[in-house]
Amino acid sequence: MVDPGKDAAAGVAEVVREHRLKPISVLLTHGHIDHVWSVVPLTGTYDATAYLHPADRAMLKDPASGVSPDSARLLVGSDYSFAEPDRLEELADGRTIELAGVELVVDHTPGHTRGSVTFRTAYDGPEDVPELMFAGDLLFAGSIGRTDLPGGDHATMLRSLADKVLPLDDRVVVLPGHGDQTTIGRERASNPYLVDLTPSAPSGPSRGL
Repeated sequence: MVDPGKDAAAGVAEVVREHRLKPISVLLTHGHIDHVWSVVPLTGTYDATAYLHPADRAMLKDPASGVSPDSARLLVGSDYSFAEPDRLEELADGRTIELAGVELVVDHTPGHTRGSVTFRTAYDGPEDVPELMFAGDLLFAGSIGRTDLPGGDHATMLRSLADKVLPLDDRVVVLPGHGDQTTIGRERASNPYLVDLTPSAPSGPSRGL
């Protein structure tokens, strides 16, 4: 499970029943409330472990700290209380985690938040099977994540894109936190925030350029 928002629990339960699955983890690309709302219900229901970068950990208990003042006032007036899940592991840049036989590479990509990360499949198989990247709010089809909320920084975002995104193979399929999927090649060629960036050295396992 990746970035479970407010209404995620019912949908997860339906998929679990239909396919007879056993969820074991919740991967969090960052700590904003629209990406972590259901983490405690889901980890509790399925005895699963949550994974989050430590720089965003405080937002699990205090989601208002990562949003605009108007959004924070709405949260304070809600009936919800927020807490850390019982089982939480902190992520680090370059870490590889193996979940149900799938290896994922963690890239720390601050800019949208201080603790933003992406998860990439560490795959070395047939050329016609692309790698995947769960991008959170780092990269969208034709755009990038906002940097005007607490902890956001535009210059840091651009460095993350140059260091962690541009070195990747064009065929990597990007699954953003919002909107349609895309590819690294498509964004490299047409995304206005990427076209003028200079790529850095690869940050981890990939098939390269």
